[in-house]
Amino acid sequence: MISQEDIFSISSKKEFEKITLKVFRYQYENNKVYQSFCNFLKKNPINVKQISSIPFLPIQFFKSEKIVSNEDEVETIFTSSGTTGMITSKHYITDVSFYENSYRKAFSQFYGNIEDYCVLALLPSYLEREGSSLIHMVDDLIQSSNHPDSGFYLNNLEELSNKIIELENEGQNIILIGVTYALLDLIEFKKFQLKNTIIMETGGMKGKRKEIVREELHQILCDGFGVKAIHSEYGMTELLSQAYSLGNGIFECPLWMDVLIRDTEDALNYVDSGKTGGINVIDLANINSCSFIATQDLGKKYPNMTFEVLGRFDNSDIRGCNLMVY
Repeated sequence: MISQEDIFSISSKKEFEKITLKVFRYQYENNKVYQSFCNFLKKNPINVKQISSIPFLPIQFFKSEKIVSNEDEVETIFTSSGTTGMITSKHYITDVSFYENSYRKAFSQFYGNIEDYCVLALLPSYLEREGSSLIHMVDDLIQSSNHPDSGFYLNNLEELSNKIIELENEGQNIILIGVTYALLDLIEFKKFQLKNTIIMETGGMKGKRKEIVREELHQILCDGFGVKAIHSEYGMTELLSQAYSLGNGIFECPLWMDVLIRDTEDALNYVDSGKTGGINVIDLANINSCSFIATQDLGKKYPNMTFEVLGRFDNSDIRGCNLMVY
């Protein structure tokens, strides 16, 4: 059995490849849906000897199947957002501590000690529904910060504005995590010149505003908040890990996560560095569901292992994930 320590102590590419192949073998043997998918492609642990040969399960399977790799009791179910009547994804979680370890360690990798920050969350559309993995994560970060002013703000923009200014004047480091349309609402309510605040957008207009391209959006947010860069989080219901962008829309994965860019014309092959294709995600924290997900997102990967998200496939439904539609 592969332990959390095996996954979260990965420190090299070689180690990552070794654990990834182990996870593939484990999930082939224990995940009936994934095994059927692999068998359909005539792939199995005998003929899969490298990461590029591993089959990636189309993300749509989370809408119609129960994707689990063990028979343990389900602790919680994360669900995707969607418009009324839309079929949403369900991610059955048999051990939520994998998720909690993943985002805690990833946050520490990219931002340092959570206790150095006051965490402010402007996530109204997520708070208004059940089953959001983002709310679970942000609520835990708020608690872990141990700061008395950390918390959620629904639509009370005046209270949030006053709090940000008060904390800024105290020299307090702040992380403001917000859904895109709500951040735009905030800077229309008040303009800022922030020195100690990281703005992290989680994407999504949720039908509240017209979609705009990332460069334009980030420029508007930079001007409104008076900051040099906008941070972003790339995550989704079907994943237990997130990649982070510290600016310019260039994302980096934690050490137990990676992306490959598949050919849009041939899903079993990959394109060269710098070329556009479909984003496949390896998320080893998904050990109890499926670690190999073919998303409906388009992107590019660069030689330094970073990647960029360019939008979505035209035929995919639009839902609350962290993307601007081009």
